[in-house]
Amino acid sequence: MKERIDEKITFRKLEVLLAFMQTGNLARIAEQMETTAVSIHRALHSLEEGLGCPLFRNEGRNLVPTQAARVLAQVAGEVIEHMERGMEMTRQEAGLSSSLLRIGSLYSLTSQVMPQVLMDLKLRRPALQVELVLGSNDSLRAKLLAGQIDAAIMGFEEGDGKFECVPLFDDEVFFAVPGHSAFADAETIDLQAFSDVDYVSLSDGFVTYRRFQDAFNVAGFSPKVVARVGDIYSLMNLVAGGVGYTLLPGRVRGVFGDRVKLVPLAPRYRMRQEIGLVYLHARERDANLLSLAAACRMTANQLYPQAHAE
Repeated sequence: MKERIDEKITFRKLEVLLAFMQTGNLARIAEQMETTAVSIHRALHSLEEGLGCPLFRNEGRNLVPTQAARVLAQVAGEVIEHMERGMEMTRQEAGLSSSLLRIGSLYSLTSQVMPQVLMDLKLRRPALQVELVLGSNDSLRAKLLAGQIDAAIMGFEEGDGKFECVPLFDDEVFFAVPGHSAFADAETIDLQAFSDVDYVSLSDGFVTYRRFQDAFNVAGFSPKVVARVGDIYSLMNLVAGGVGYTLLPGRVRGVFGDRVKLVPLAPRYRMRQEIGLVYLHARERDANLLSLAAACRMTANQLYPQAHAE
């Protein structure tokens, strides 16, 4: 039988413990928590009673935490963080929207798409605060499942029942060369003619890296990758510097001016990325996410009108 948690151990007392571990000053904690130093002292000793073990020792007039207190504080931090997230998700499920919206994004969307989405969202919900989290497709998906972000604009695939997906646009993948390259003005690129050159790429987990792999699978050879990076702008810098060629989505065209040129792949190698707004299916009625979806659609219509006219 599992040991029951003593009623003397409460979230409030765990918060007091965390505050004490950070400051070590009873008076300061009392001021922050709008109570008295005596109440703070009593709460800490009440935790000891609830656990049945000492957490502090007295050195003169000072209360010094033991290693046991440090262990409890580490666990308490995790428990309170999970509880805060659970309370937020519960309110959202009940239709009460948070004042903070955490939006994930691919790095490649920050030059055009995300600024416009955020401006439109601000017009729709002026009081809403936004936290932007950047990452790879895989890392954003993991953060969605863990409740660390509320939604993400990223590559998506149909058929994942855990997520609600709002398609926005699809993007063609191009062969990227330095602006001064002899191939910068080529009409198309046949990958098989570039089997012996150096390549640079994103690391695994990025949707652009998946299309990179798909294209070379069609070409029938494994590219010689001399460097891997964790964001698309570092990747473009490597191309501009002549370190190697790569494949890039059309949405980053012009970001580096003439330093990087995007050349169409020959028809048999052409790949496309589907980009959309993704969030947990359980959040489909969340008012903040409905506003975000409307802002995303507006941005997609403005930036990619041809895709939405088809």
